[in-house]
Amino acid sequence: MVTPAAPAIEARSIAKTFGQVEALREVSLRAHAGAVTCLLGDNGAGKSTLIKVLSGVFKPDSGHLLVNGSEVSFGSPRQALDAGVSTVFQDLATIPLMSIVRNFFLGREPLLASRLVDWNGAERVTRAALSDMGIVLRDASQPVGTLSGGERQSLAIARALHFGASVLILDEPTSALGVREVANALRHVQAVRDKGIAVILITHNVSHAYAVGDQFVVLEHGAVRAELARDQVTSDELQDLMAGGREIERLLQPRERSD
Repeated sequence: MVTPAAPAIEARSIAKTFGQVEALREVSLRAHAGAVTCLLGDNGAGKSTLIKVLSGVFKPDSGHLLVNGSEVSFGSPRQALDAGVSTVFQDLATIPLMSIVRNFFLGREPLLASRLVDWNGAERVTRAALSDMGIVLRDASQPVGTLSGGERQSLAIARALHFGASVLILDEPTSALGVREVANALRHVQAVRDKGIAVILITHNVSHAYAVGDQFVVLEHGAVRAELARDQVTSDELQDLMAGGREIERLLQPRERSD
């Protein structure tokens, strides 16, 4: 019998409070390599708090976090990055007035033997990485602020992959994009999955999630309401769950775990 591979990242019974507010209540989530796990929920469901725990911004009050089956405790986002967990937040963590190449290597600039930054090499890497995302740069020295929202997002994803992300967390990647850029963003998600990366996609848009998702975790008031594989649920049923519908309770019954 073949033992299933451990999840690329797993949260077990995570709890987090802020004063009297219980943001997360015994939340568990598993994301596997080469799969897209969609984290769904309305505003205030706990999505942002959970991804900040996964990415090292917050420490949980209780529960366990595992990467490739080994328990970890992140004290900072840098520790999460070093473990291969990269998060692309809605603000994309780019500096608009700084050049594209400087943003790509921000904090990780390649050095020559003279200890000077190898900007020529950095530009070559940046151009190649963005070319893989379908973006041909005219001028790598142009400010990031001149790029479209979708292009800045491609930059952030390319940067994460270049620096060895094995888990890529995308926070509402389609929320501020037009129709064409949404389609491009979803293609990028699929391409990253096909590289064997574990993708966690946070969104409140069910149609975008269902277009690329392999499994779905629905949060409600800081707790997991449902955890479902793609073949267990339709897009309409997911929408009903998101809206708090109570007509499909069969989906909420505990499922047998294969591992």
